Amino acid sequence: MAMHHEDEVVGKAYDHKLMKRLLKYARPYKWFLVGCVLLLLVITGLDLLQPYLIKVAIDNHMNALTQPMVVFTPGKEPRPGISFDGYIFVRERELGDKYMPDYEGSAVPVKAEIEEDGDTYYLRIQSPDGDVEIRELTKDDLQVFKAYDIRAVIRLGLILLGALTLAFILNYIQVYVLQYTGLRIVSSMRQEVFAHLQALSLAFFDKNPIGRLVTRVTNDMDALNEMYTAALVNLFKDVFLLVGIIVVMLRMNVELAVASFAVLPVIVVVTAMFRTKARQAYRAARVRLARINAALAENISGVRIIQIFGREKEKFQEFDRVNHDYLDASMRELKVYAVFRPAMNFISSFALALLIWFGGRRVLGGTLEFGVLFAFTNYLEQFFRPINDLTEKYNIMQAAMASAERIFMLLDSRELEPEPEKPVVFPRPRGEIEFENVWFAYNDNDWVLKDVSFRIEPGETCAFVGHTGAGKTSIISLIGRMYEISKGRILIDGVDIRDIPTQELRRHIGVVHQDVFLFTGDIKTNIALGDTGISFEEVREAASFVNADRFISRLHGGYDAEVRERGATLSAGERQLLSFARALVRDPAILVLDEATANIDTETEALIQDALKRLTRGRTTLVVAHRLSTIQNADKIIVIHKGRVREIGTHQELLAKRGIYYQLYLLQYKEQIGA
Repeated sequence: MAMHHEDEVVGKAYDHKLMKRLLKYARPYKWFLVGCVLLLLVITGLDLLQPYLIKVAIDNHMNALTQPMVVFTPGKEPRPGISFDGYIFVRERELGDKYMPDYEGSAVPVKAEIEEDGDTYYLRIQSPDGDVEIRELTKDDLQVFKAYDIRAVIRLGLILLGALTLAFILNYIQVYVLQYTGLRIVSSMRQEVFAHLQALSLAFFDKNPIGRLVTRVTNDMDALNEMYTAALVNLFKDVFLLVGIIVVMLRMNVELAVASFAVLPVIVVVTAMFRTKARQAYRAARVRLARINAALAENISGVRIIQIFGREKEKFQEFDRVNHDYLDASMRELKVYAVFRPAMNFISSFALALLIWFGGRRVLGGTLEFGVLFAFTNYLEQFFRPINDLTEKYNIMQAAMASAERIFMLLDSRELEPEPEKPVVFPRPRGEIEFENVWFAYNDNDWVLKDVSFRIEPGETCAFVGHTGAGKTSIISLIGRMYEISKGRILIDGVDIRDIPTQELRRHIGVVHQDVFLFTGDIKTNIALGDTGISFEEVREAASFVNADRFISRLHGGYDAEVRERGATLSAGERQLLSFARALVRDPAILVLDEATANIDTETEALIQDALKRLTRGRTTLVVAHRLSTIQNADKIIVIHKGRVREIGTHQELLAKRGIYYQLYLLQYKEQIGA
């Protein structure tokens, strides 16, 4: 099955089935994720604690000098208080509603209160029998009461500092563990995708551009990583914080909490509108971004052709149109955020203004403490933060769902290289190859090969010739099971290749293509292809055998010389010689040369022709060549025309027939004379 076009898959904000599959990859790390959630719960509690501590410092100590107190004789105070004039003074608010103390057995507590008259302070004490004693407080007396609050504020400050420090440490641990977990999850997914790609047949890659598949393993994986690390677990923090703020505010002051939450219906409406508009804008931007990626990949890959034919201006104009389409889509997306963000800021400012108006009147009226109002303003600011974060997480989730859909579409592709149900033991073959009535098509019934039959004896050199598109390369590909035949059988030493394990079959076939692909690395790695079973001596021996050692020894570093992407620093002939060494070092029983001498100079061809005489000795060799001069000594030449075998014989036999081969030879001979 071919994958859908990039433009078609943009994803939903949330898909239950996709999320279920994604969470499967997180299962091995579930305890890490649970630990992160628990840490977030503690961190949220510490965040909620900070405004409350400041509220306590303001109401219980900074503004508490004139608050009512209860007087106790030393030793009878239920909690620590202020020691003054032989008595212990404890503020009523610190005693709680359940405790009604008495003074020396009296049912009525002795109460005290500090009153302010300009710059003078008085201590007013009411005894159990109703008598009132008033005494003026000196600066030293007043300092005794203030010292108690100063110590309490310092203590609360240290607790606040401890809470901030602990929150910082826990945040660091949580972020580290979460990032580690997300990277491990994505790493395992990336490995699975890469392994799946390697197991897919060539037919799959024929229908899916390589650039798009690379995007699956890079960009789409990054989107999933962001979901795991920035959205999935941190979503709990936003929920914890919202619920915690609501609970704390309701417990602190119900009226003030109701006034603060009056804007919630507006938030719900604005967020719902944003979600709809953002999704539409995101889809449009995503489609146009995919077009930009496709245009870039195509133009960069074909930059040589563009420059040769001087089409830079036209290609620039094409890209400029695509680029401006993406710019317009991005601006539409930006406008959605440009409205939503200020709208949320306006709502939060309006809620704050409403809170100050409603609570400020009560503070001035003496029915509400200033510390409570201060705490509410802090909680209200924290309340809007997760709401804004949730909108960002919506985008992250939407991108992740789109990426997950594309990745799972790739993983669900069943175009795998088939393995036999009952594989046969396949030792090194003698090299007998037989095609029995083979039919093959790349697409449905558009036949490339039609009822092809022939037999190649062990050790023979067999050449395939014919016009372009006749089916020569397809025959070569089918022998290594790069594609599956539609009808008929292909036998090696009398064994159907569909009964041979694919890796075992290909281990005995060495292939040299016209377009040699070299990997980034060094010379010896490109010959051995990372096979640890091949020693350096074997690599050097194979290179010497095919005359590649001559140019390798001239390179800086020799066999350790750097090879850049696709072997850009080497000539076509040098790359071809390395491909011969790569095939030979594995000592294949069957050697396939797919127009291997088509793109090389005369001097290098002479080196290869010299090596071919030794390469083909004792091996069945299949050669695809356009230049008939290179195959005149072949044991057998098979002429393919429009997917069918038309002629079989030696060079002289086919010339004598004066058929298709004769016409090809005559045409090529005339071209050479004309050249």
